Amino acid sequence: MVGYSREEKEGMAGSNSAQTQFIASAENESFSIASLIQNADTGQIVVPDRKSWKNLFAYIGPGFLVSIAYIDPGNFESDLQSGAQYKYGLLWIILVASCAAVVIQSLAASLGVVTGKHLAELCRAEYPRGPNFVLWVLAEIAIVASDIPEVIGTAFALNMLFNIPVWIGVLLTGLSTLVLLALQQYGARKLEFIIVFLVLTIAGCFFAELGYAKPVASEVLNGLFVPQLKGNGATGLAISLLGAMVMPHNLFLHSALVLSRRIPRSVRGIKEARRFYMIESGFALMVAFLINVSVISVSGAVCNSSNLNPEDQASCEDLDLNKASFLLRNFLGNWSSKLFAIALLASGQSSTITGTYAGQYVMQGFLDLRLTPWIRNLLTRSLAIVPSLIVAVISGSAGAGKLIIISSMILSFELPFALIPLLKFTSSKTKMGTYVNSIAVSAITWIIGSLIIGINTYYLITSFIHLLLHSHWKLIAVVFLGIFGFSCMAIYLAAIAYLVLRANKEATHLLVLTTAESQQMVNDPGSTSMYCLPGEDIVSIQLPQRCQREGID
Repeated sequence: MVGYSREEKEGMAGSNSAQTQFIASAENESFSIASLIQNADTGQIVVPDRKSWKNLFAYIGPGFLVSIAYIDPGNFESDLQSGAQYKYGLLWIILVASCAAVVIQSLAASLGVVTGKHLAELCRAEYPRGPNFVLWVLAEIAIVASDIPEVIGTAFALNMLFNIPVWIGVLLTGLSTLVLLALQQYGARKLEFIIVFLVLTIAGCFFAELGYAKPVASEVLNGLFVPQLKGNGATGLAISLLGAMVMPHNLFLHSALVLSRRIPRSVRGIKEARRFYMIESGFALMVAFLINVSVISVSGAVCNSSNLNPEDQASCEDLDLNKASFLLRNFLGNWSSKLFAIALLASGQSSTITGTYAGQYVMQGFLDLRLTPWIRNLLTRSLAIVPSLIVAVISGSAGAGKLIIISSMILSFELPFALIPLLKFTSSKTKMGTYVNSIAVSAITWIIGSLIIGINTYYLITSFIHLLLHSHWKLIAVVFLGIFGFSCMAIYLAAIAYLVLRANKEATHLLVLTTAESQQMVNDPGSTSMYCLPGEDIVSIQLPQRCQREGID
């Protein structure tokens, strides 16, 4: 690509009639793009520069990796308790959360496609060092919180299938995940296929469970489309469901995974990538939605049956992943229990792989620090194993089940610190150019974010006041706890207000090219500029490859 004088560039930028395309600028001429697919030249999936629906197949993969977070053991735990306590009454939460997830994940994918950088990198460029460090710490806490259900869920699955004690299963989860991560040496495309296979395995197991349980279809539909929060604890469980559905680390993950595709950097190419990623994500999340509905429906049908014996009724009152296996075996048969265990094992292992990559992207984006996946997995898994092991040894499976619910609620409270930057960046014309969110999309996404923040704040305040009023501590202890607790709430709300009100100051420095130049790049088969994303390399799932772009003076 040739260089241009200052006058020529100003003339091109000022042309009102020229159709434009955007390529993010960079400070040097050498850029690295991480690969998910090993290609002979660049190690990426190369999307053909043609207008065809067949291009959709090149984009399939990231959405399924992201969908794993919506069907992890934390979701299953919340789903089981929801069905056991409220039958189908909280299904509408799953529907609302899934619809919100499609919109939010599409924004995350769009951010990566347009800017060539993922969310963590953009946060590092946008926010001062102090807030940036806090955001990184919160993101790491969210990843550990999401890893705890995966550890416990896998341990429960091993216990169901092979009668391995839960605490030993907790220790084995780290080794099993490292084995799966080792499979990436055969190409990450194969790893994507493995994830898709695991998702379909989970779906097949729970759809088969539906055949055993036979829930009443009309009652399921009523639960899906009639909002209700009846009974004590319904609000807390609804928040837990919401926190388990929309996970903060998933936003960082999706914005990074889309950079694995080498798309044409033309207006049509970027629009096609955004559209196909939305379709792919929508399909993957629809499968995840059906799985969650199946889990709640099976739990609701079994625990609200009139044929339960006293032992099974007691299990339903405090249902967790481990008790669910015995409940299904007693009520539906041994095969039902095995199907549930296989689905749980597949969920735990696949969730851990995506969690490891999310942690890697977060660390690289916020700190510019890169670790090999197995080291990163070892660090994150160790932080998750320690509390899981302590609880499993002291409190057994019941305590481990409660730890899953707590971790899901932590994720819900941390969601604004990933969601608000995403909404701010995708609504910013300085970062997204012509691909900025429309007014309608901005309104919908900000309403979603406001509802999540409002529900979390309401539950936090009411729960804390209830704790203070019904505690048996001395008055001075209650006073000090009240001061400390409300101070933490004020800091929480102030941090959210800072993210919402702070104006974006760092532009992506989009460079405008004319249609004639764009066409020249498209017609030049030897040009790599049309495809290169001038962003920092996302963490090497395979070894990062170099993509050279000739300088633009």
